[in-house]
Amino acid sequence: MQKIKIKTKYKSEVIDITNDIKEAVIKSGIKNGIVTVFCPHSTASVIIFEKSDTSLKRDLLGMLKDIVPFRDYQHNNARAHLKAAFLRSNITLIVNNANVILGEWQGIFLVEFDGPRERKVLIKVIDG
Repeated sequence: MQKIKIKTKYKSEVIDITNDIKEAVIKSGIKNGIVTVFCPHSTASVIIFEKSDTSLKRDLLGMLKDIVPFRDYQHNNARAHLKAAFLRSNITLIVNNANVILGEWQGIFLVEFDGPRERKVLIKVIDG
């Protein structure tokens, strides 16, 4: 298993980690199998998302802001937890010839809801 650390800069943001994941797959030495990417935080997520239009990142964060509006929640950081609950804590992708298989417009992203912080993402490449 490998671990990458990402320093987030803002309260909420979408950070492209595609190259970090691809590098971890290459370092693993595994040519064919699967890679699982796991975010061990309850106020951040990992997703596959559009990589070419940065305005979509703002649209995603705006949509989640609308779904989880400001109000008086019982938990002092409920909004960050609730937003993360709408996304995923892990993704699994195919590895073929030491390449992570993604669609033409897809990338892998960490989504922060309680920054700025140092986040970690765990990566496990499995031979197969």
